[in-house]
Amino acid sequence: MDRHELQGATPDDIAAAHTRDVAVQQQYGVEYVTYWFDYERQHAFCFARGPSRAAVEAVHLEAHGQTAAEIIDVDEAMVARFLGGLASHAVGEAYEDSAFRAILFTDMVGSTDLTQRLGDAAALAVLRRHDEIVREQLAARAGSEVKHTGDGIMASFRSAVGSIECAVAVQRSCAGAAREVPISVRIGIAAGEPVAQGGDLFGSVVQLAARLTARAAPGGILVSAAVRDLAQGKGFRFAGEKRARLKGFAGAVRLDEVLWQPTDPA
Repeated sequence: MDRHELQGATPDDIAAAHTRDVAVQQQYGVEYVTYWFDYERQHAFCFARGPSRAAVEAVHLEAHGQTAAEIIDVDEAMVARFLGGLASHAVGEAYEDSAFRAILFTDMVGSTDLTQRLGDAAALAVLRRHDEIVREQLAARAGSEVKHTGDGIMASFRSAVGSIECAVAVQRSCAGAAREVPISVRIGIAAGEPVAQGGDLFGSVVQLAARLTARAAPGGILVSAAVRDLAQGKGFRFAGEKRARLKGFAGAVRLDEVLWQPTDPA
């Protein structure tokens, strides 16, 4: 997967460049499968199968000379799960689809203690109920499960608004289920692109979402500044911006808590 930093590019420009890539790719044993183009941010991501980074770069050089800022080796299945599937469009078709995603983590509170108190079978039943709740809400809001973390789920959304709606719905469902099973969940959400400079697949967005989850209170939802900004004016209530130092991040990070009620207000 490669990342391009552009200036003044249009969907037609990127479609034409992709067409030229496809025209010469066989010479290098490469297949340019698809791409994502964010017009507003002027970022493009190309997904290709090939024998080496050099071969992938050689296609770009011969086709149009627009080389990538970086190329990294990726797992195709992980990329598809992160981005909610591989983009599908005809070669030469002008196409715009941002690779910017909101990442949500859930984390069951006290899962280890739960096993000690209830025993393996009962604790596993609680985890299964958590999984059912989260997957039901992901399906209802176009979320994509990236992976199960053992005591939680990592998911991806094209919409920051959708990620918050899902988080609130999960917390409401967990609160309702707590009458039958002792289920309590923390949720963190961050937003960003899948490849950060330095060749890190998924980039700091995943790390930030995980750190926010760990910091959230039981039953709480913490979101990054980018998620809060994207959700402004969409009917959510927030506790107020705060700053905190999080492991792996330089300086204080902006974060905010989403306020929710067990049921929709009348």
